[in-house]
Amino acid sequence: MLVLDSLLFVQAGSSEQLYKSVHSHIFTLPKDTLVYPAHDYKVSIVGEEMQCYPRRTKDEEMFKNIMSNSNLPYPKSTTKKTNKFVVYCNTQITSHGRKGNIREAELLFHRMPEKSIISYTAMLSAYANNGQIANARKLFDEMPQRTVATWNAMITAYVKNMNRVDGVEEAFKLFLQMPVRNAVSYTAMMMGFVNAGRFDEAEKLYKGTPLEWRDPFCSNVLMNGYLKIGKLEESVRIFEGMVEKNVVTWSSMVDGYCKNGKVGEARKLFDLMENRNDFTWCSMIDGYMKIGHFEDGFQLFSRMRRESQVGIEPTILTVMFESCGRSGRYKEGCQVHGLVSQLGFEFDVFMGNSIIAMYSRFGCVNEARHLFEMMSEKDVVSWNSLIYGYVQAGRLEEAYDLFEKMDAKDLFSWTTLITGFSNKGLTEKCIKLFSEMPERDDVAWTALISGFVNNEEHEKAVCWFLQMIRNSIRPNPLTLSSLLSASASSAFLSLGLQIHALAFKLDMEHELSVQNSLVSMYSKHGSVDDAYKIFKSIATPNIVSFNSMIAGFAHNGFGGEALELFRKLADGHQPNQVTFLCILSACTHMGLVEEGWKYFKSMRTLFKVEPGPDHYACMVDLLGAA
Repeated sequence: MLVLDSLLFVQAGSSEQLYKSVHSHIFTLPKDTLVYPAHDYKVSIVGEEMQCYPRRTKDEEMFKNIMSNSNLPYPKSTTKKTNKFVVYCNTQITSHGRKGNIREAELLFHRMPEKSIISYTAMLSAYANNGQIANARKLFDEMPQRTVATWNAMITAYVKNMNRVDGVEEAFKLFLQMPVRNAVSYTAMMMGFVNAGRFDEAEKLYKGTPLEWRDPFCSNVLMNGYLKIGKLEESVRIFEGMVEKNVVTWSSMVDGYCKNGKVGEARKLFDLMENRNDFTWCSMIDGYMKIGHFEDGFQLFSRMRRESQVGIEPTILTVMFESCGRSGRYKEGCQVHGLVSQLGFEFDVFMGNSIIAMYSRFGCVNEARHLFEMMSEKDVVSWNSLIYGYVQAGRLEEAYDLFEKMDAKDLFSWTTLITGFSNKGLTEKCIKLFSEMPERDDVAWTALISGFVNNEEHEKAVCWFLQMIRNSIRPNPLTLSSLLSASASSAFLSLGLQIHALAFKLDMEHELSVQNSLVSMYSKHGSVDDAYKIFKSIATPNIVSFNSMIAGFAHNGFGGEALELFRKLADGHQPNQVTFLCILSACTHMGLVEEGWKYFKSMRTLFKVEPGPDHYACMVDLLGAA
């Protein structure tokens, strides 16, 4: 390894113009040159950064963004003579730490006749990154001197590696003892409070953070914390109060709006952004796809390819494959597949699995099998994706043959086959497979029980559910939803009431799948008031929630209420074929011919929903009744 006489130190304190000089200078250095951010305990090696992030590091604007997101808003470079052997040892300690070779790092550290502050920080970092917090703290206490970076390193170690309660307590003790703090100190401590869910203390710290250090990093941590727990309004409050925002800030809010179904608000922010990263594009595209706006999502994907300086990341491509498969867009899926082939990673395991899953959803199992055979390396996901494809296509013999050839079957492999046989009504085969499973979890039990429910073998479903309880397997929300469906489609109202009581006991009554099933059950038994009470208690109803309640109103003679609820749905959700079937049914029951025609025509023109045979049958009934 070549060791230089000089190190590049990057510190706060100079003008933004020096970003360019730092960027141009840093990659002229030999690849084993160390880069020590003075604010942090991480040590970067130029060669490793270039290898791991070739596009980001060579692009000047992205380099500037990396430096900004590393809490280096005003970088400058200085040069300092140092001992070559110390530099070499520091490099090796950092390398060993990254590889998890703590013993080698320790041996080298203790043999060093002379140590710099960076030596201690590198060793502390190695301990922290490998979860050895006690050793990291011992070294911290033994250090002859500490910089603010050392304190920050120890605080970060507590926050990231200990359990959330103890870690944040120890981190806060250190934070209060710090003689000097910087932006990293506040950001690390904020991360601790947020990760522990202690938002009251996070808010208190936020208000006490000096204004020049609050934005964007502290603000980003708190804002993202609120987004993760679903408090969109609090996130918006932080976002709108920020004086300085970076690409992470904007991208996080775009993603937050999308995940809360507010894709229109997300697009407004997206269009205001001057710079976007791959996460921004992926969030916005995925947001459109999740609400069924495939055309908008695909157009944005095409625009990204034309305009963005960001390369096409695998994450975006997997979103496209999943969306094409879910939407049945074979032509577009093939186009994306062609793009992946051009990029040269068609047979990569991760990407190949996504393509296999897409073709499996299309029912194009032969294409999926061809790609499967071409892949030089396969994992359990590859096998499971193809088995799923055969099951979806009803080709159970081929699915079972592939299953038998698997070296390592997992729970998904077994449950997929159980689901496949139950779809064909072969419940005895399901029982045989279930009994052969080496281990069973709640998902496997639920697959078996749901199979009985779907085949209207309700007594068997209840019997196996009782066995599940006797085996001390805790049912999941889908288990309860399945049994509620059994109650809804039979005369077992008492079963539904018992499952409702069990959901309350297991603290699952507010699970969306359970709530939707309860709405459906009570509606089908004529208890529309009870169904509507549950519907109104749903915090964030989805399209299934609305469909269940609209169907309940329609089937029980409350056509006006069904139409009114549809209007509310159309304000924030995308109706689907089931929604329109319920609405047309309501119009038929009420004899609303003109209203029925209006909704039928709007399927294509306004909502881009293709009418099916059932919709035409409804219209025939409606016109016949007139």
